[in-house]
Amino acid sequence: MSNELPEYGLWWLVALNSALFIVFALSFFRPRSPRDWRSFGAFSAFLVALFTEMYGFPLTIYLLSGWLSTAFPGVDWFAHDSGHLLETIFGWGGNPHIGPFHLLSSVFVFGGFLLLVAAWRVLYRAQRTQTVATTGAYALVRHPQYVAFISIMFGFLLQWPTLPTLVMFPILVAMYARLARREEREVLAGQGDEYRSYSERTPPFLPNMRHAAGLAAVVLLIFGVPALIAYAVAVPQRHPGAGAPVAESVPGNFAAGVLVGDAMERAQVQVDALKRQMRSLEGTPDPALRRALALSHLAALGQMGEMLRALDSSLVEDVEGGSTTSGSKLRQRLKLDAQVMDMQLEMLKAQAGGAGESLSDAAARETFFR
Repeated sequence: MSNELPEYGLWWLVALNSALFIVFALSFFRPRSPRDWRSFGAFSAFLVALFTEMYGFPLTIYLLSGWLSTAFPGVDWFAHDSGHLLETIFGWGGNPHIGPFHLLSSVFVFGGFLLLVAAWRVLYRAQRTQTVATTGAYALVRHPQYVAFISIMFGFLLQWPTLPTLVMFPILVAMYARLARREEREVLAGQGDEYRSYSERTPPFLPNMRHAAGLAAVVLLIFGVPALIAYAVAVPQRHPGAGAPVAESVPGNFAAGVLVGDAMERAQVQVDALKRQMRSLEGTPDPALRRALALSHLAALGQMGEMLRALDSSLVEDVEGGSTTSGSKLRQRLKLDAQVMDMQLEMLKAQAGGAGESLSDAAARETFFR
């Protein structure tokens, strides 16, 4: 287990992704005034907060772990893929990177960066000639760079929503709207007639309907068609609860037509899924995150205990009712008990920070029951 990569605590990825996105945006935004730097700094802070939770410490999941575990029992919320909250909550199974919210997120994020690049080229030429930028992206809206920033942030919210970025997003949108009005007053003071004529025929943030249809067609062609193809390929692979390996609960009794053998097979699948999830415990260096993971897995183990007790009741009812319980069923049931006990021991080791790794399995069991 020690060779498994941790789900979080990857601070080098936080730094790398933050630097890549910030430097790329900076190369095309080119802030000059203190106001430009403040607006770009706020956008950069949004990205750092986002990637900190995506790869560093999942603060939002940690704070909401109690509610999430209750509302969606059995989901390993500290597995990295579960951080795609919208994909997991709405039950889109399989790889979340080809789920509908992630694909839509890509449209907004990459579309925003393309808009930022296109806007910079027009603005650069206008600044060199001391004229008003009115062509290209500026023919659609008066503030395409701010629209680009908002689009990128909204896209990341669809992909990986967090409490800090949800709070920051409306504040940043209001800030960009206020900055846009202030910039327009300054431009009107210097290039009044030309800019006034331009502003009368061009909306500030959302394009006119006559432009919106063509723009939507371009976006659909560039991003929508590949996204639809990827989603169509992914749909046959998805099934309810795929994002929650142990979310399916087994009824308290199996009298309603569910065979004990079938129930034990389902229990075995869930035990195997929980064992895979628990591999992240020992490789998690952060004590607070390791404790939160342990609590999440402890809740899943509690559900597993209820499931096994229900299986015991069904086996007893079979015997008392005169049915013969096969030896294979009993062996499978005992195997489930042994696996759950092993997981309890692994959880104790992980909570101790690996202090129990030197114990043999037999010695660990003796310590556990002493």
